[in-house]
Amino acid sequence: MSETQKFSNYRWTVCALIFFATTVNYLDRQVIGILKPLLESDLGIGEKQYSHIIMAFQLLYGIGMVIAGKLIDKFGTKLGYGLSVILWSIAAMGHALAKGVLGFGFWRGFLGISEAGNFPAAIKSIAEWFPKKERALATGIFNSGTNVGAIVAPLAIPAMVVAWGWQAAFIITGAIGFIWVILWFIFYEIPEKHKKISAGELAYIHSDADEQAETKEKVPWLKLLSYRQTWLFFIGKGLTDPIWWFYLFWIPGWLSTVRGTGLDVKSFGLPLAFIYTMTTVGSIGGGWVSGYMIRKGMSPFKARKITMLIFALLVVPIIFAQSPSVSTWGAVCLIALAASSHQAWSANIFTTVSDAFPKKAVSSVTGIGGMAGALGGAFISYIAGGIIQHFKDLGRIETGYVVMFAIAGSAYLLAWTIMTVFAPKNKKVILE
Repeated sequence: MSETQKFSNYRWTVCALIFFATTVNYLDRQVIGILKPLLESDLGIGEKQYSHIIMAFQLLYGIGMVIAGKLIDKFGTKLGYGLSVILWSIAAMGHALAKGVLGFGFWRGFLGISEAGNFPAAIKSIAEWFPKKERALATGIFNSGTNVGAIVAPLAIPAMVVAWGWQAAFIITGAIGFIWVILWFIFYEIPEKHKKISAGELAYIHSDADEQAETKEKVPWLKLLSYRQTWLFFIGKGLTDPIWWFYLFWIPGWLSTVRGTGLDVKSFGLPLAFIYTMTTVGSIGGGWVSGYMIRKGMSPFKARKITMLIFALLVVPIIFAQSPSVSTWGAVCLIALAASSHQAWSANIFTTVSDAFPKKAVSSVTGIGGMAGALGGAFISYIAGGIIQHFKDLGRIETGYVVMFAIAGSAYLLAWTIMTVFAPKNKKVILE
């Protein structure tokens, strides 16, 4: 095995650490959803109050994406990522102290603004350690942690509640983050400062990049908004991330009320586990597809564009999920295909940032796009609630989901069309 091949294992160790952090990130944010019935019975938190708590998370998460991206570009991934996980772990554990809506709203907002550091730091870390031809696959692998977190939560949280109470669920899941922080500060360093990296491996990391000569000067946030690439990423995330939030918060209710299962969220774990297992396959597979095209000689821009179109088309069949001729499990499969395609799309849209911008601006641009996705998520919650409640009042709740599935099925093609039509000819941003 060559020296480069040996050191490549460390790159994937870095990817594994980011996967671990992303899993914890989603595990911490999912706890409150699993505990919703208990919070209602124990603390009297009703549907409307619960929605306000969720909105506090989403809105501050969106604001936090911009702040976190800028701070991580300023202080670096090692310190920035570590501090982010420390803060969100404190916030997650703090939920155990809440006694009502205001308490949960405070800790939920704190969790949102601190968890926002995960993706800007993760994308920047991947850009630091991986050449372009490997970035989409590495991004797909770490991004699959979102799915693992979503699977683990409904399996682990009820057991914790039964054994120690709902407060313990927040404390235990929050404490896991501190284990990650220890590992991160022990193992992570940027390639240029790593003591064991060889000149050959460093050259490999930069083998298909043109960033070696870039300056270390920080890029003003307003300057980034002057580039069309920033706005295209903003639009792409703003149109498609809300669909993922819709899956997370509305599919369990759809299974229970529309498909007539009559089961609560703890009882229909099998279809939910199937959906999120498939999203893991999509996340990794989507990254592999564009990476394969690049290895065959295609430009990164063209490879991402074709791959994103493929998965945008694979989302479309979800519009039939509420068709009377489709069985419950058939509909679950359509949703799994759409959710899996979202993660494949996500793995590639994230890498368009590191393809288009030098490393010193990656976290900031990722944060700007993440803000769009989070604010869009808050908006889709408002829209979905209004549409579904409207048709529920008319006795036709199924129609509400028909409308929402139609929105979900068309959002990606709309985003892809905008991103493709308005993409500038000079794909790489040159920051002066």
